Amino acid sequence: MIIKSERLKRAILAALADTELQKILDAVMYQSKSVNQIIRETNVSHTTAYRKMRWLVEEKLLIVDKIEITEDGKKSSLFRTVLKSFNVRYEYNNVVIEAEQNVNTLRKITEKFFSLDE
Repeated sequence: MIIKSERLKRAILAALADTELQKILDAVMYQSKSVNQIIRETNVSHTTAYRKMRWLVEEKLLIVDKIEITEDGKKSSLFRTVLKSFNVRYEYNNVVIEAEQNVNTLRKITEKFFSLDE
């Protein structure tokens, strides 16, 4: 699919230019993970990880895939990428970004949407 939204294009380009954002996206591409799991895997500091993950969610590059209850009774959100791959091309006065949707995430969003009727 070709990304039309200028805001989403800017977000994708910013994410690709930031190595910590890349690490976060890589960590949750194929499996949903909690913030703590992502921090352990990527070695990104807690403050930075929370700030950057909040930004990724606001820019619609990450979604909350699941919410689990931990052993101590706390809620824990599991995150996953919305898009799986990007192809960026610059043509005169225009940035063209083609993206492949993360099929597992797309399927879950669809299931949640259609379960709202019940």
